[in-house]
Amino acid sequence: MSYTLEQLAADIRETLKVDPGPEGKKEVCKFVSRALNDDEFLAKNITERGPDDDPREVLFEDPDLGFCICAHVYNDNAHGKPHDHGDSWAIYGQASGRTEMTDWRIVQQGSGDKPHIVEPIETYILERGDAHFYDVGVVHSPKRDEPTTLLRIEGANLDHVERSNIKARDAA
Repeated sequence: MSYTLEQLAADIRETLKVDPGPEGKKEVCKFVSRALNDDEFLAKNITERGPDDDPREVLFEDPDLGFCICAHVYNDNAHGKPHDHGDSWAIYGQASGRTEMTDWRIVQQGSGDKPHIVEPIETYILERGDAHFYDVGVVHSPKRDEPTTLLRIEGANLDHVERSNIKARDAA
């Protein structure tokens, strides 16, 4: 029997109620990975998008805990700049294609209009079934050179979260 969106949401909710900290979110990665390896789940929940459509679709938003389950569909390459998720966390789950992800460290604190300056510390590949947790304040950047689909869990709906002003050292 296929894993459902409703089951995924319930598993995330119950896990975060027991442990809302980093270890609980790492446990959530296991449920995300389960969904990513379920062909029926992916076919039902991560649907094609047109070239003018937003690649992100909120599939579920928890009314009590505030987390969101989002599908992302990138039809072409997509190279993201270093960013965090403000005061939220996120889990990136690779459904298809590959994402080269880079983690960054802040080497110069910004303030006001002055950005944080970051430099890369690690680059790795996310492939189908991989789920990776990014805690509050963790700076990362995705690079996708082919059509790619993702399942992303957001600690809060990122439509309503202010992100930090961040620049790579060489782009500063």
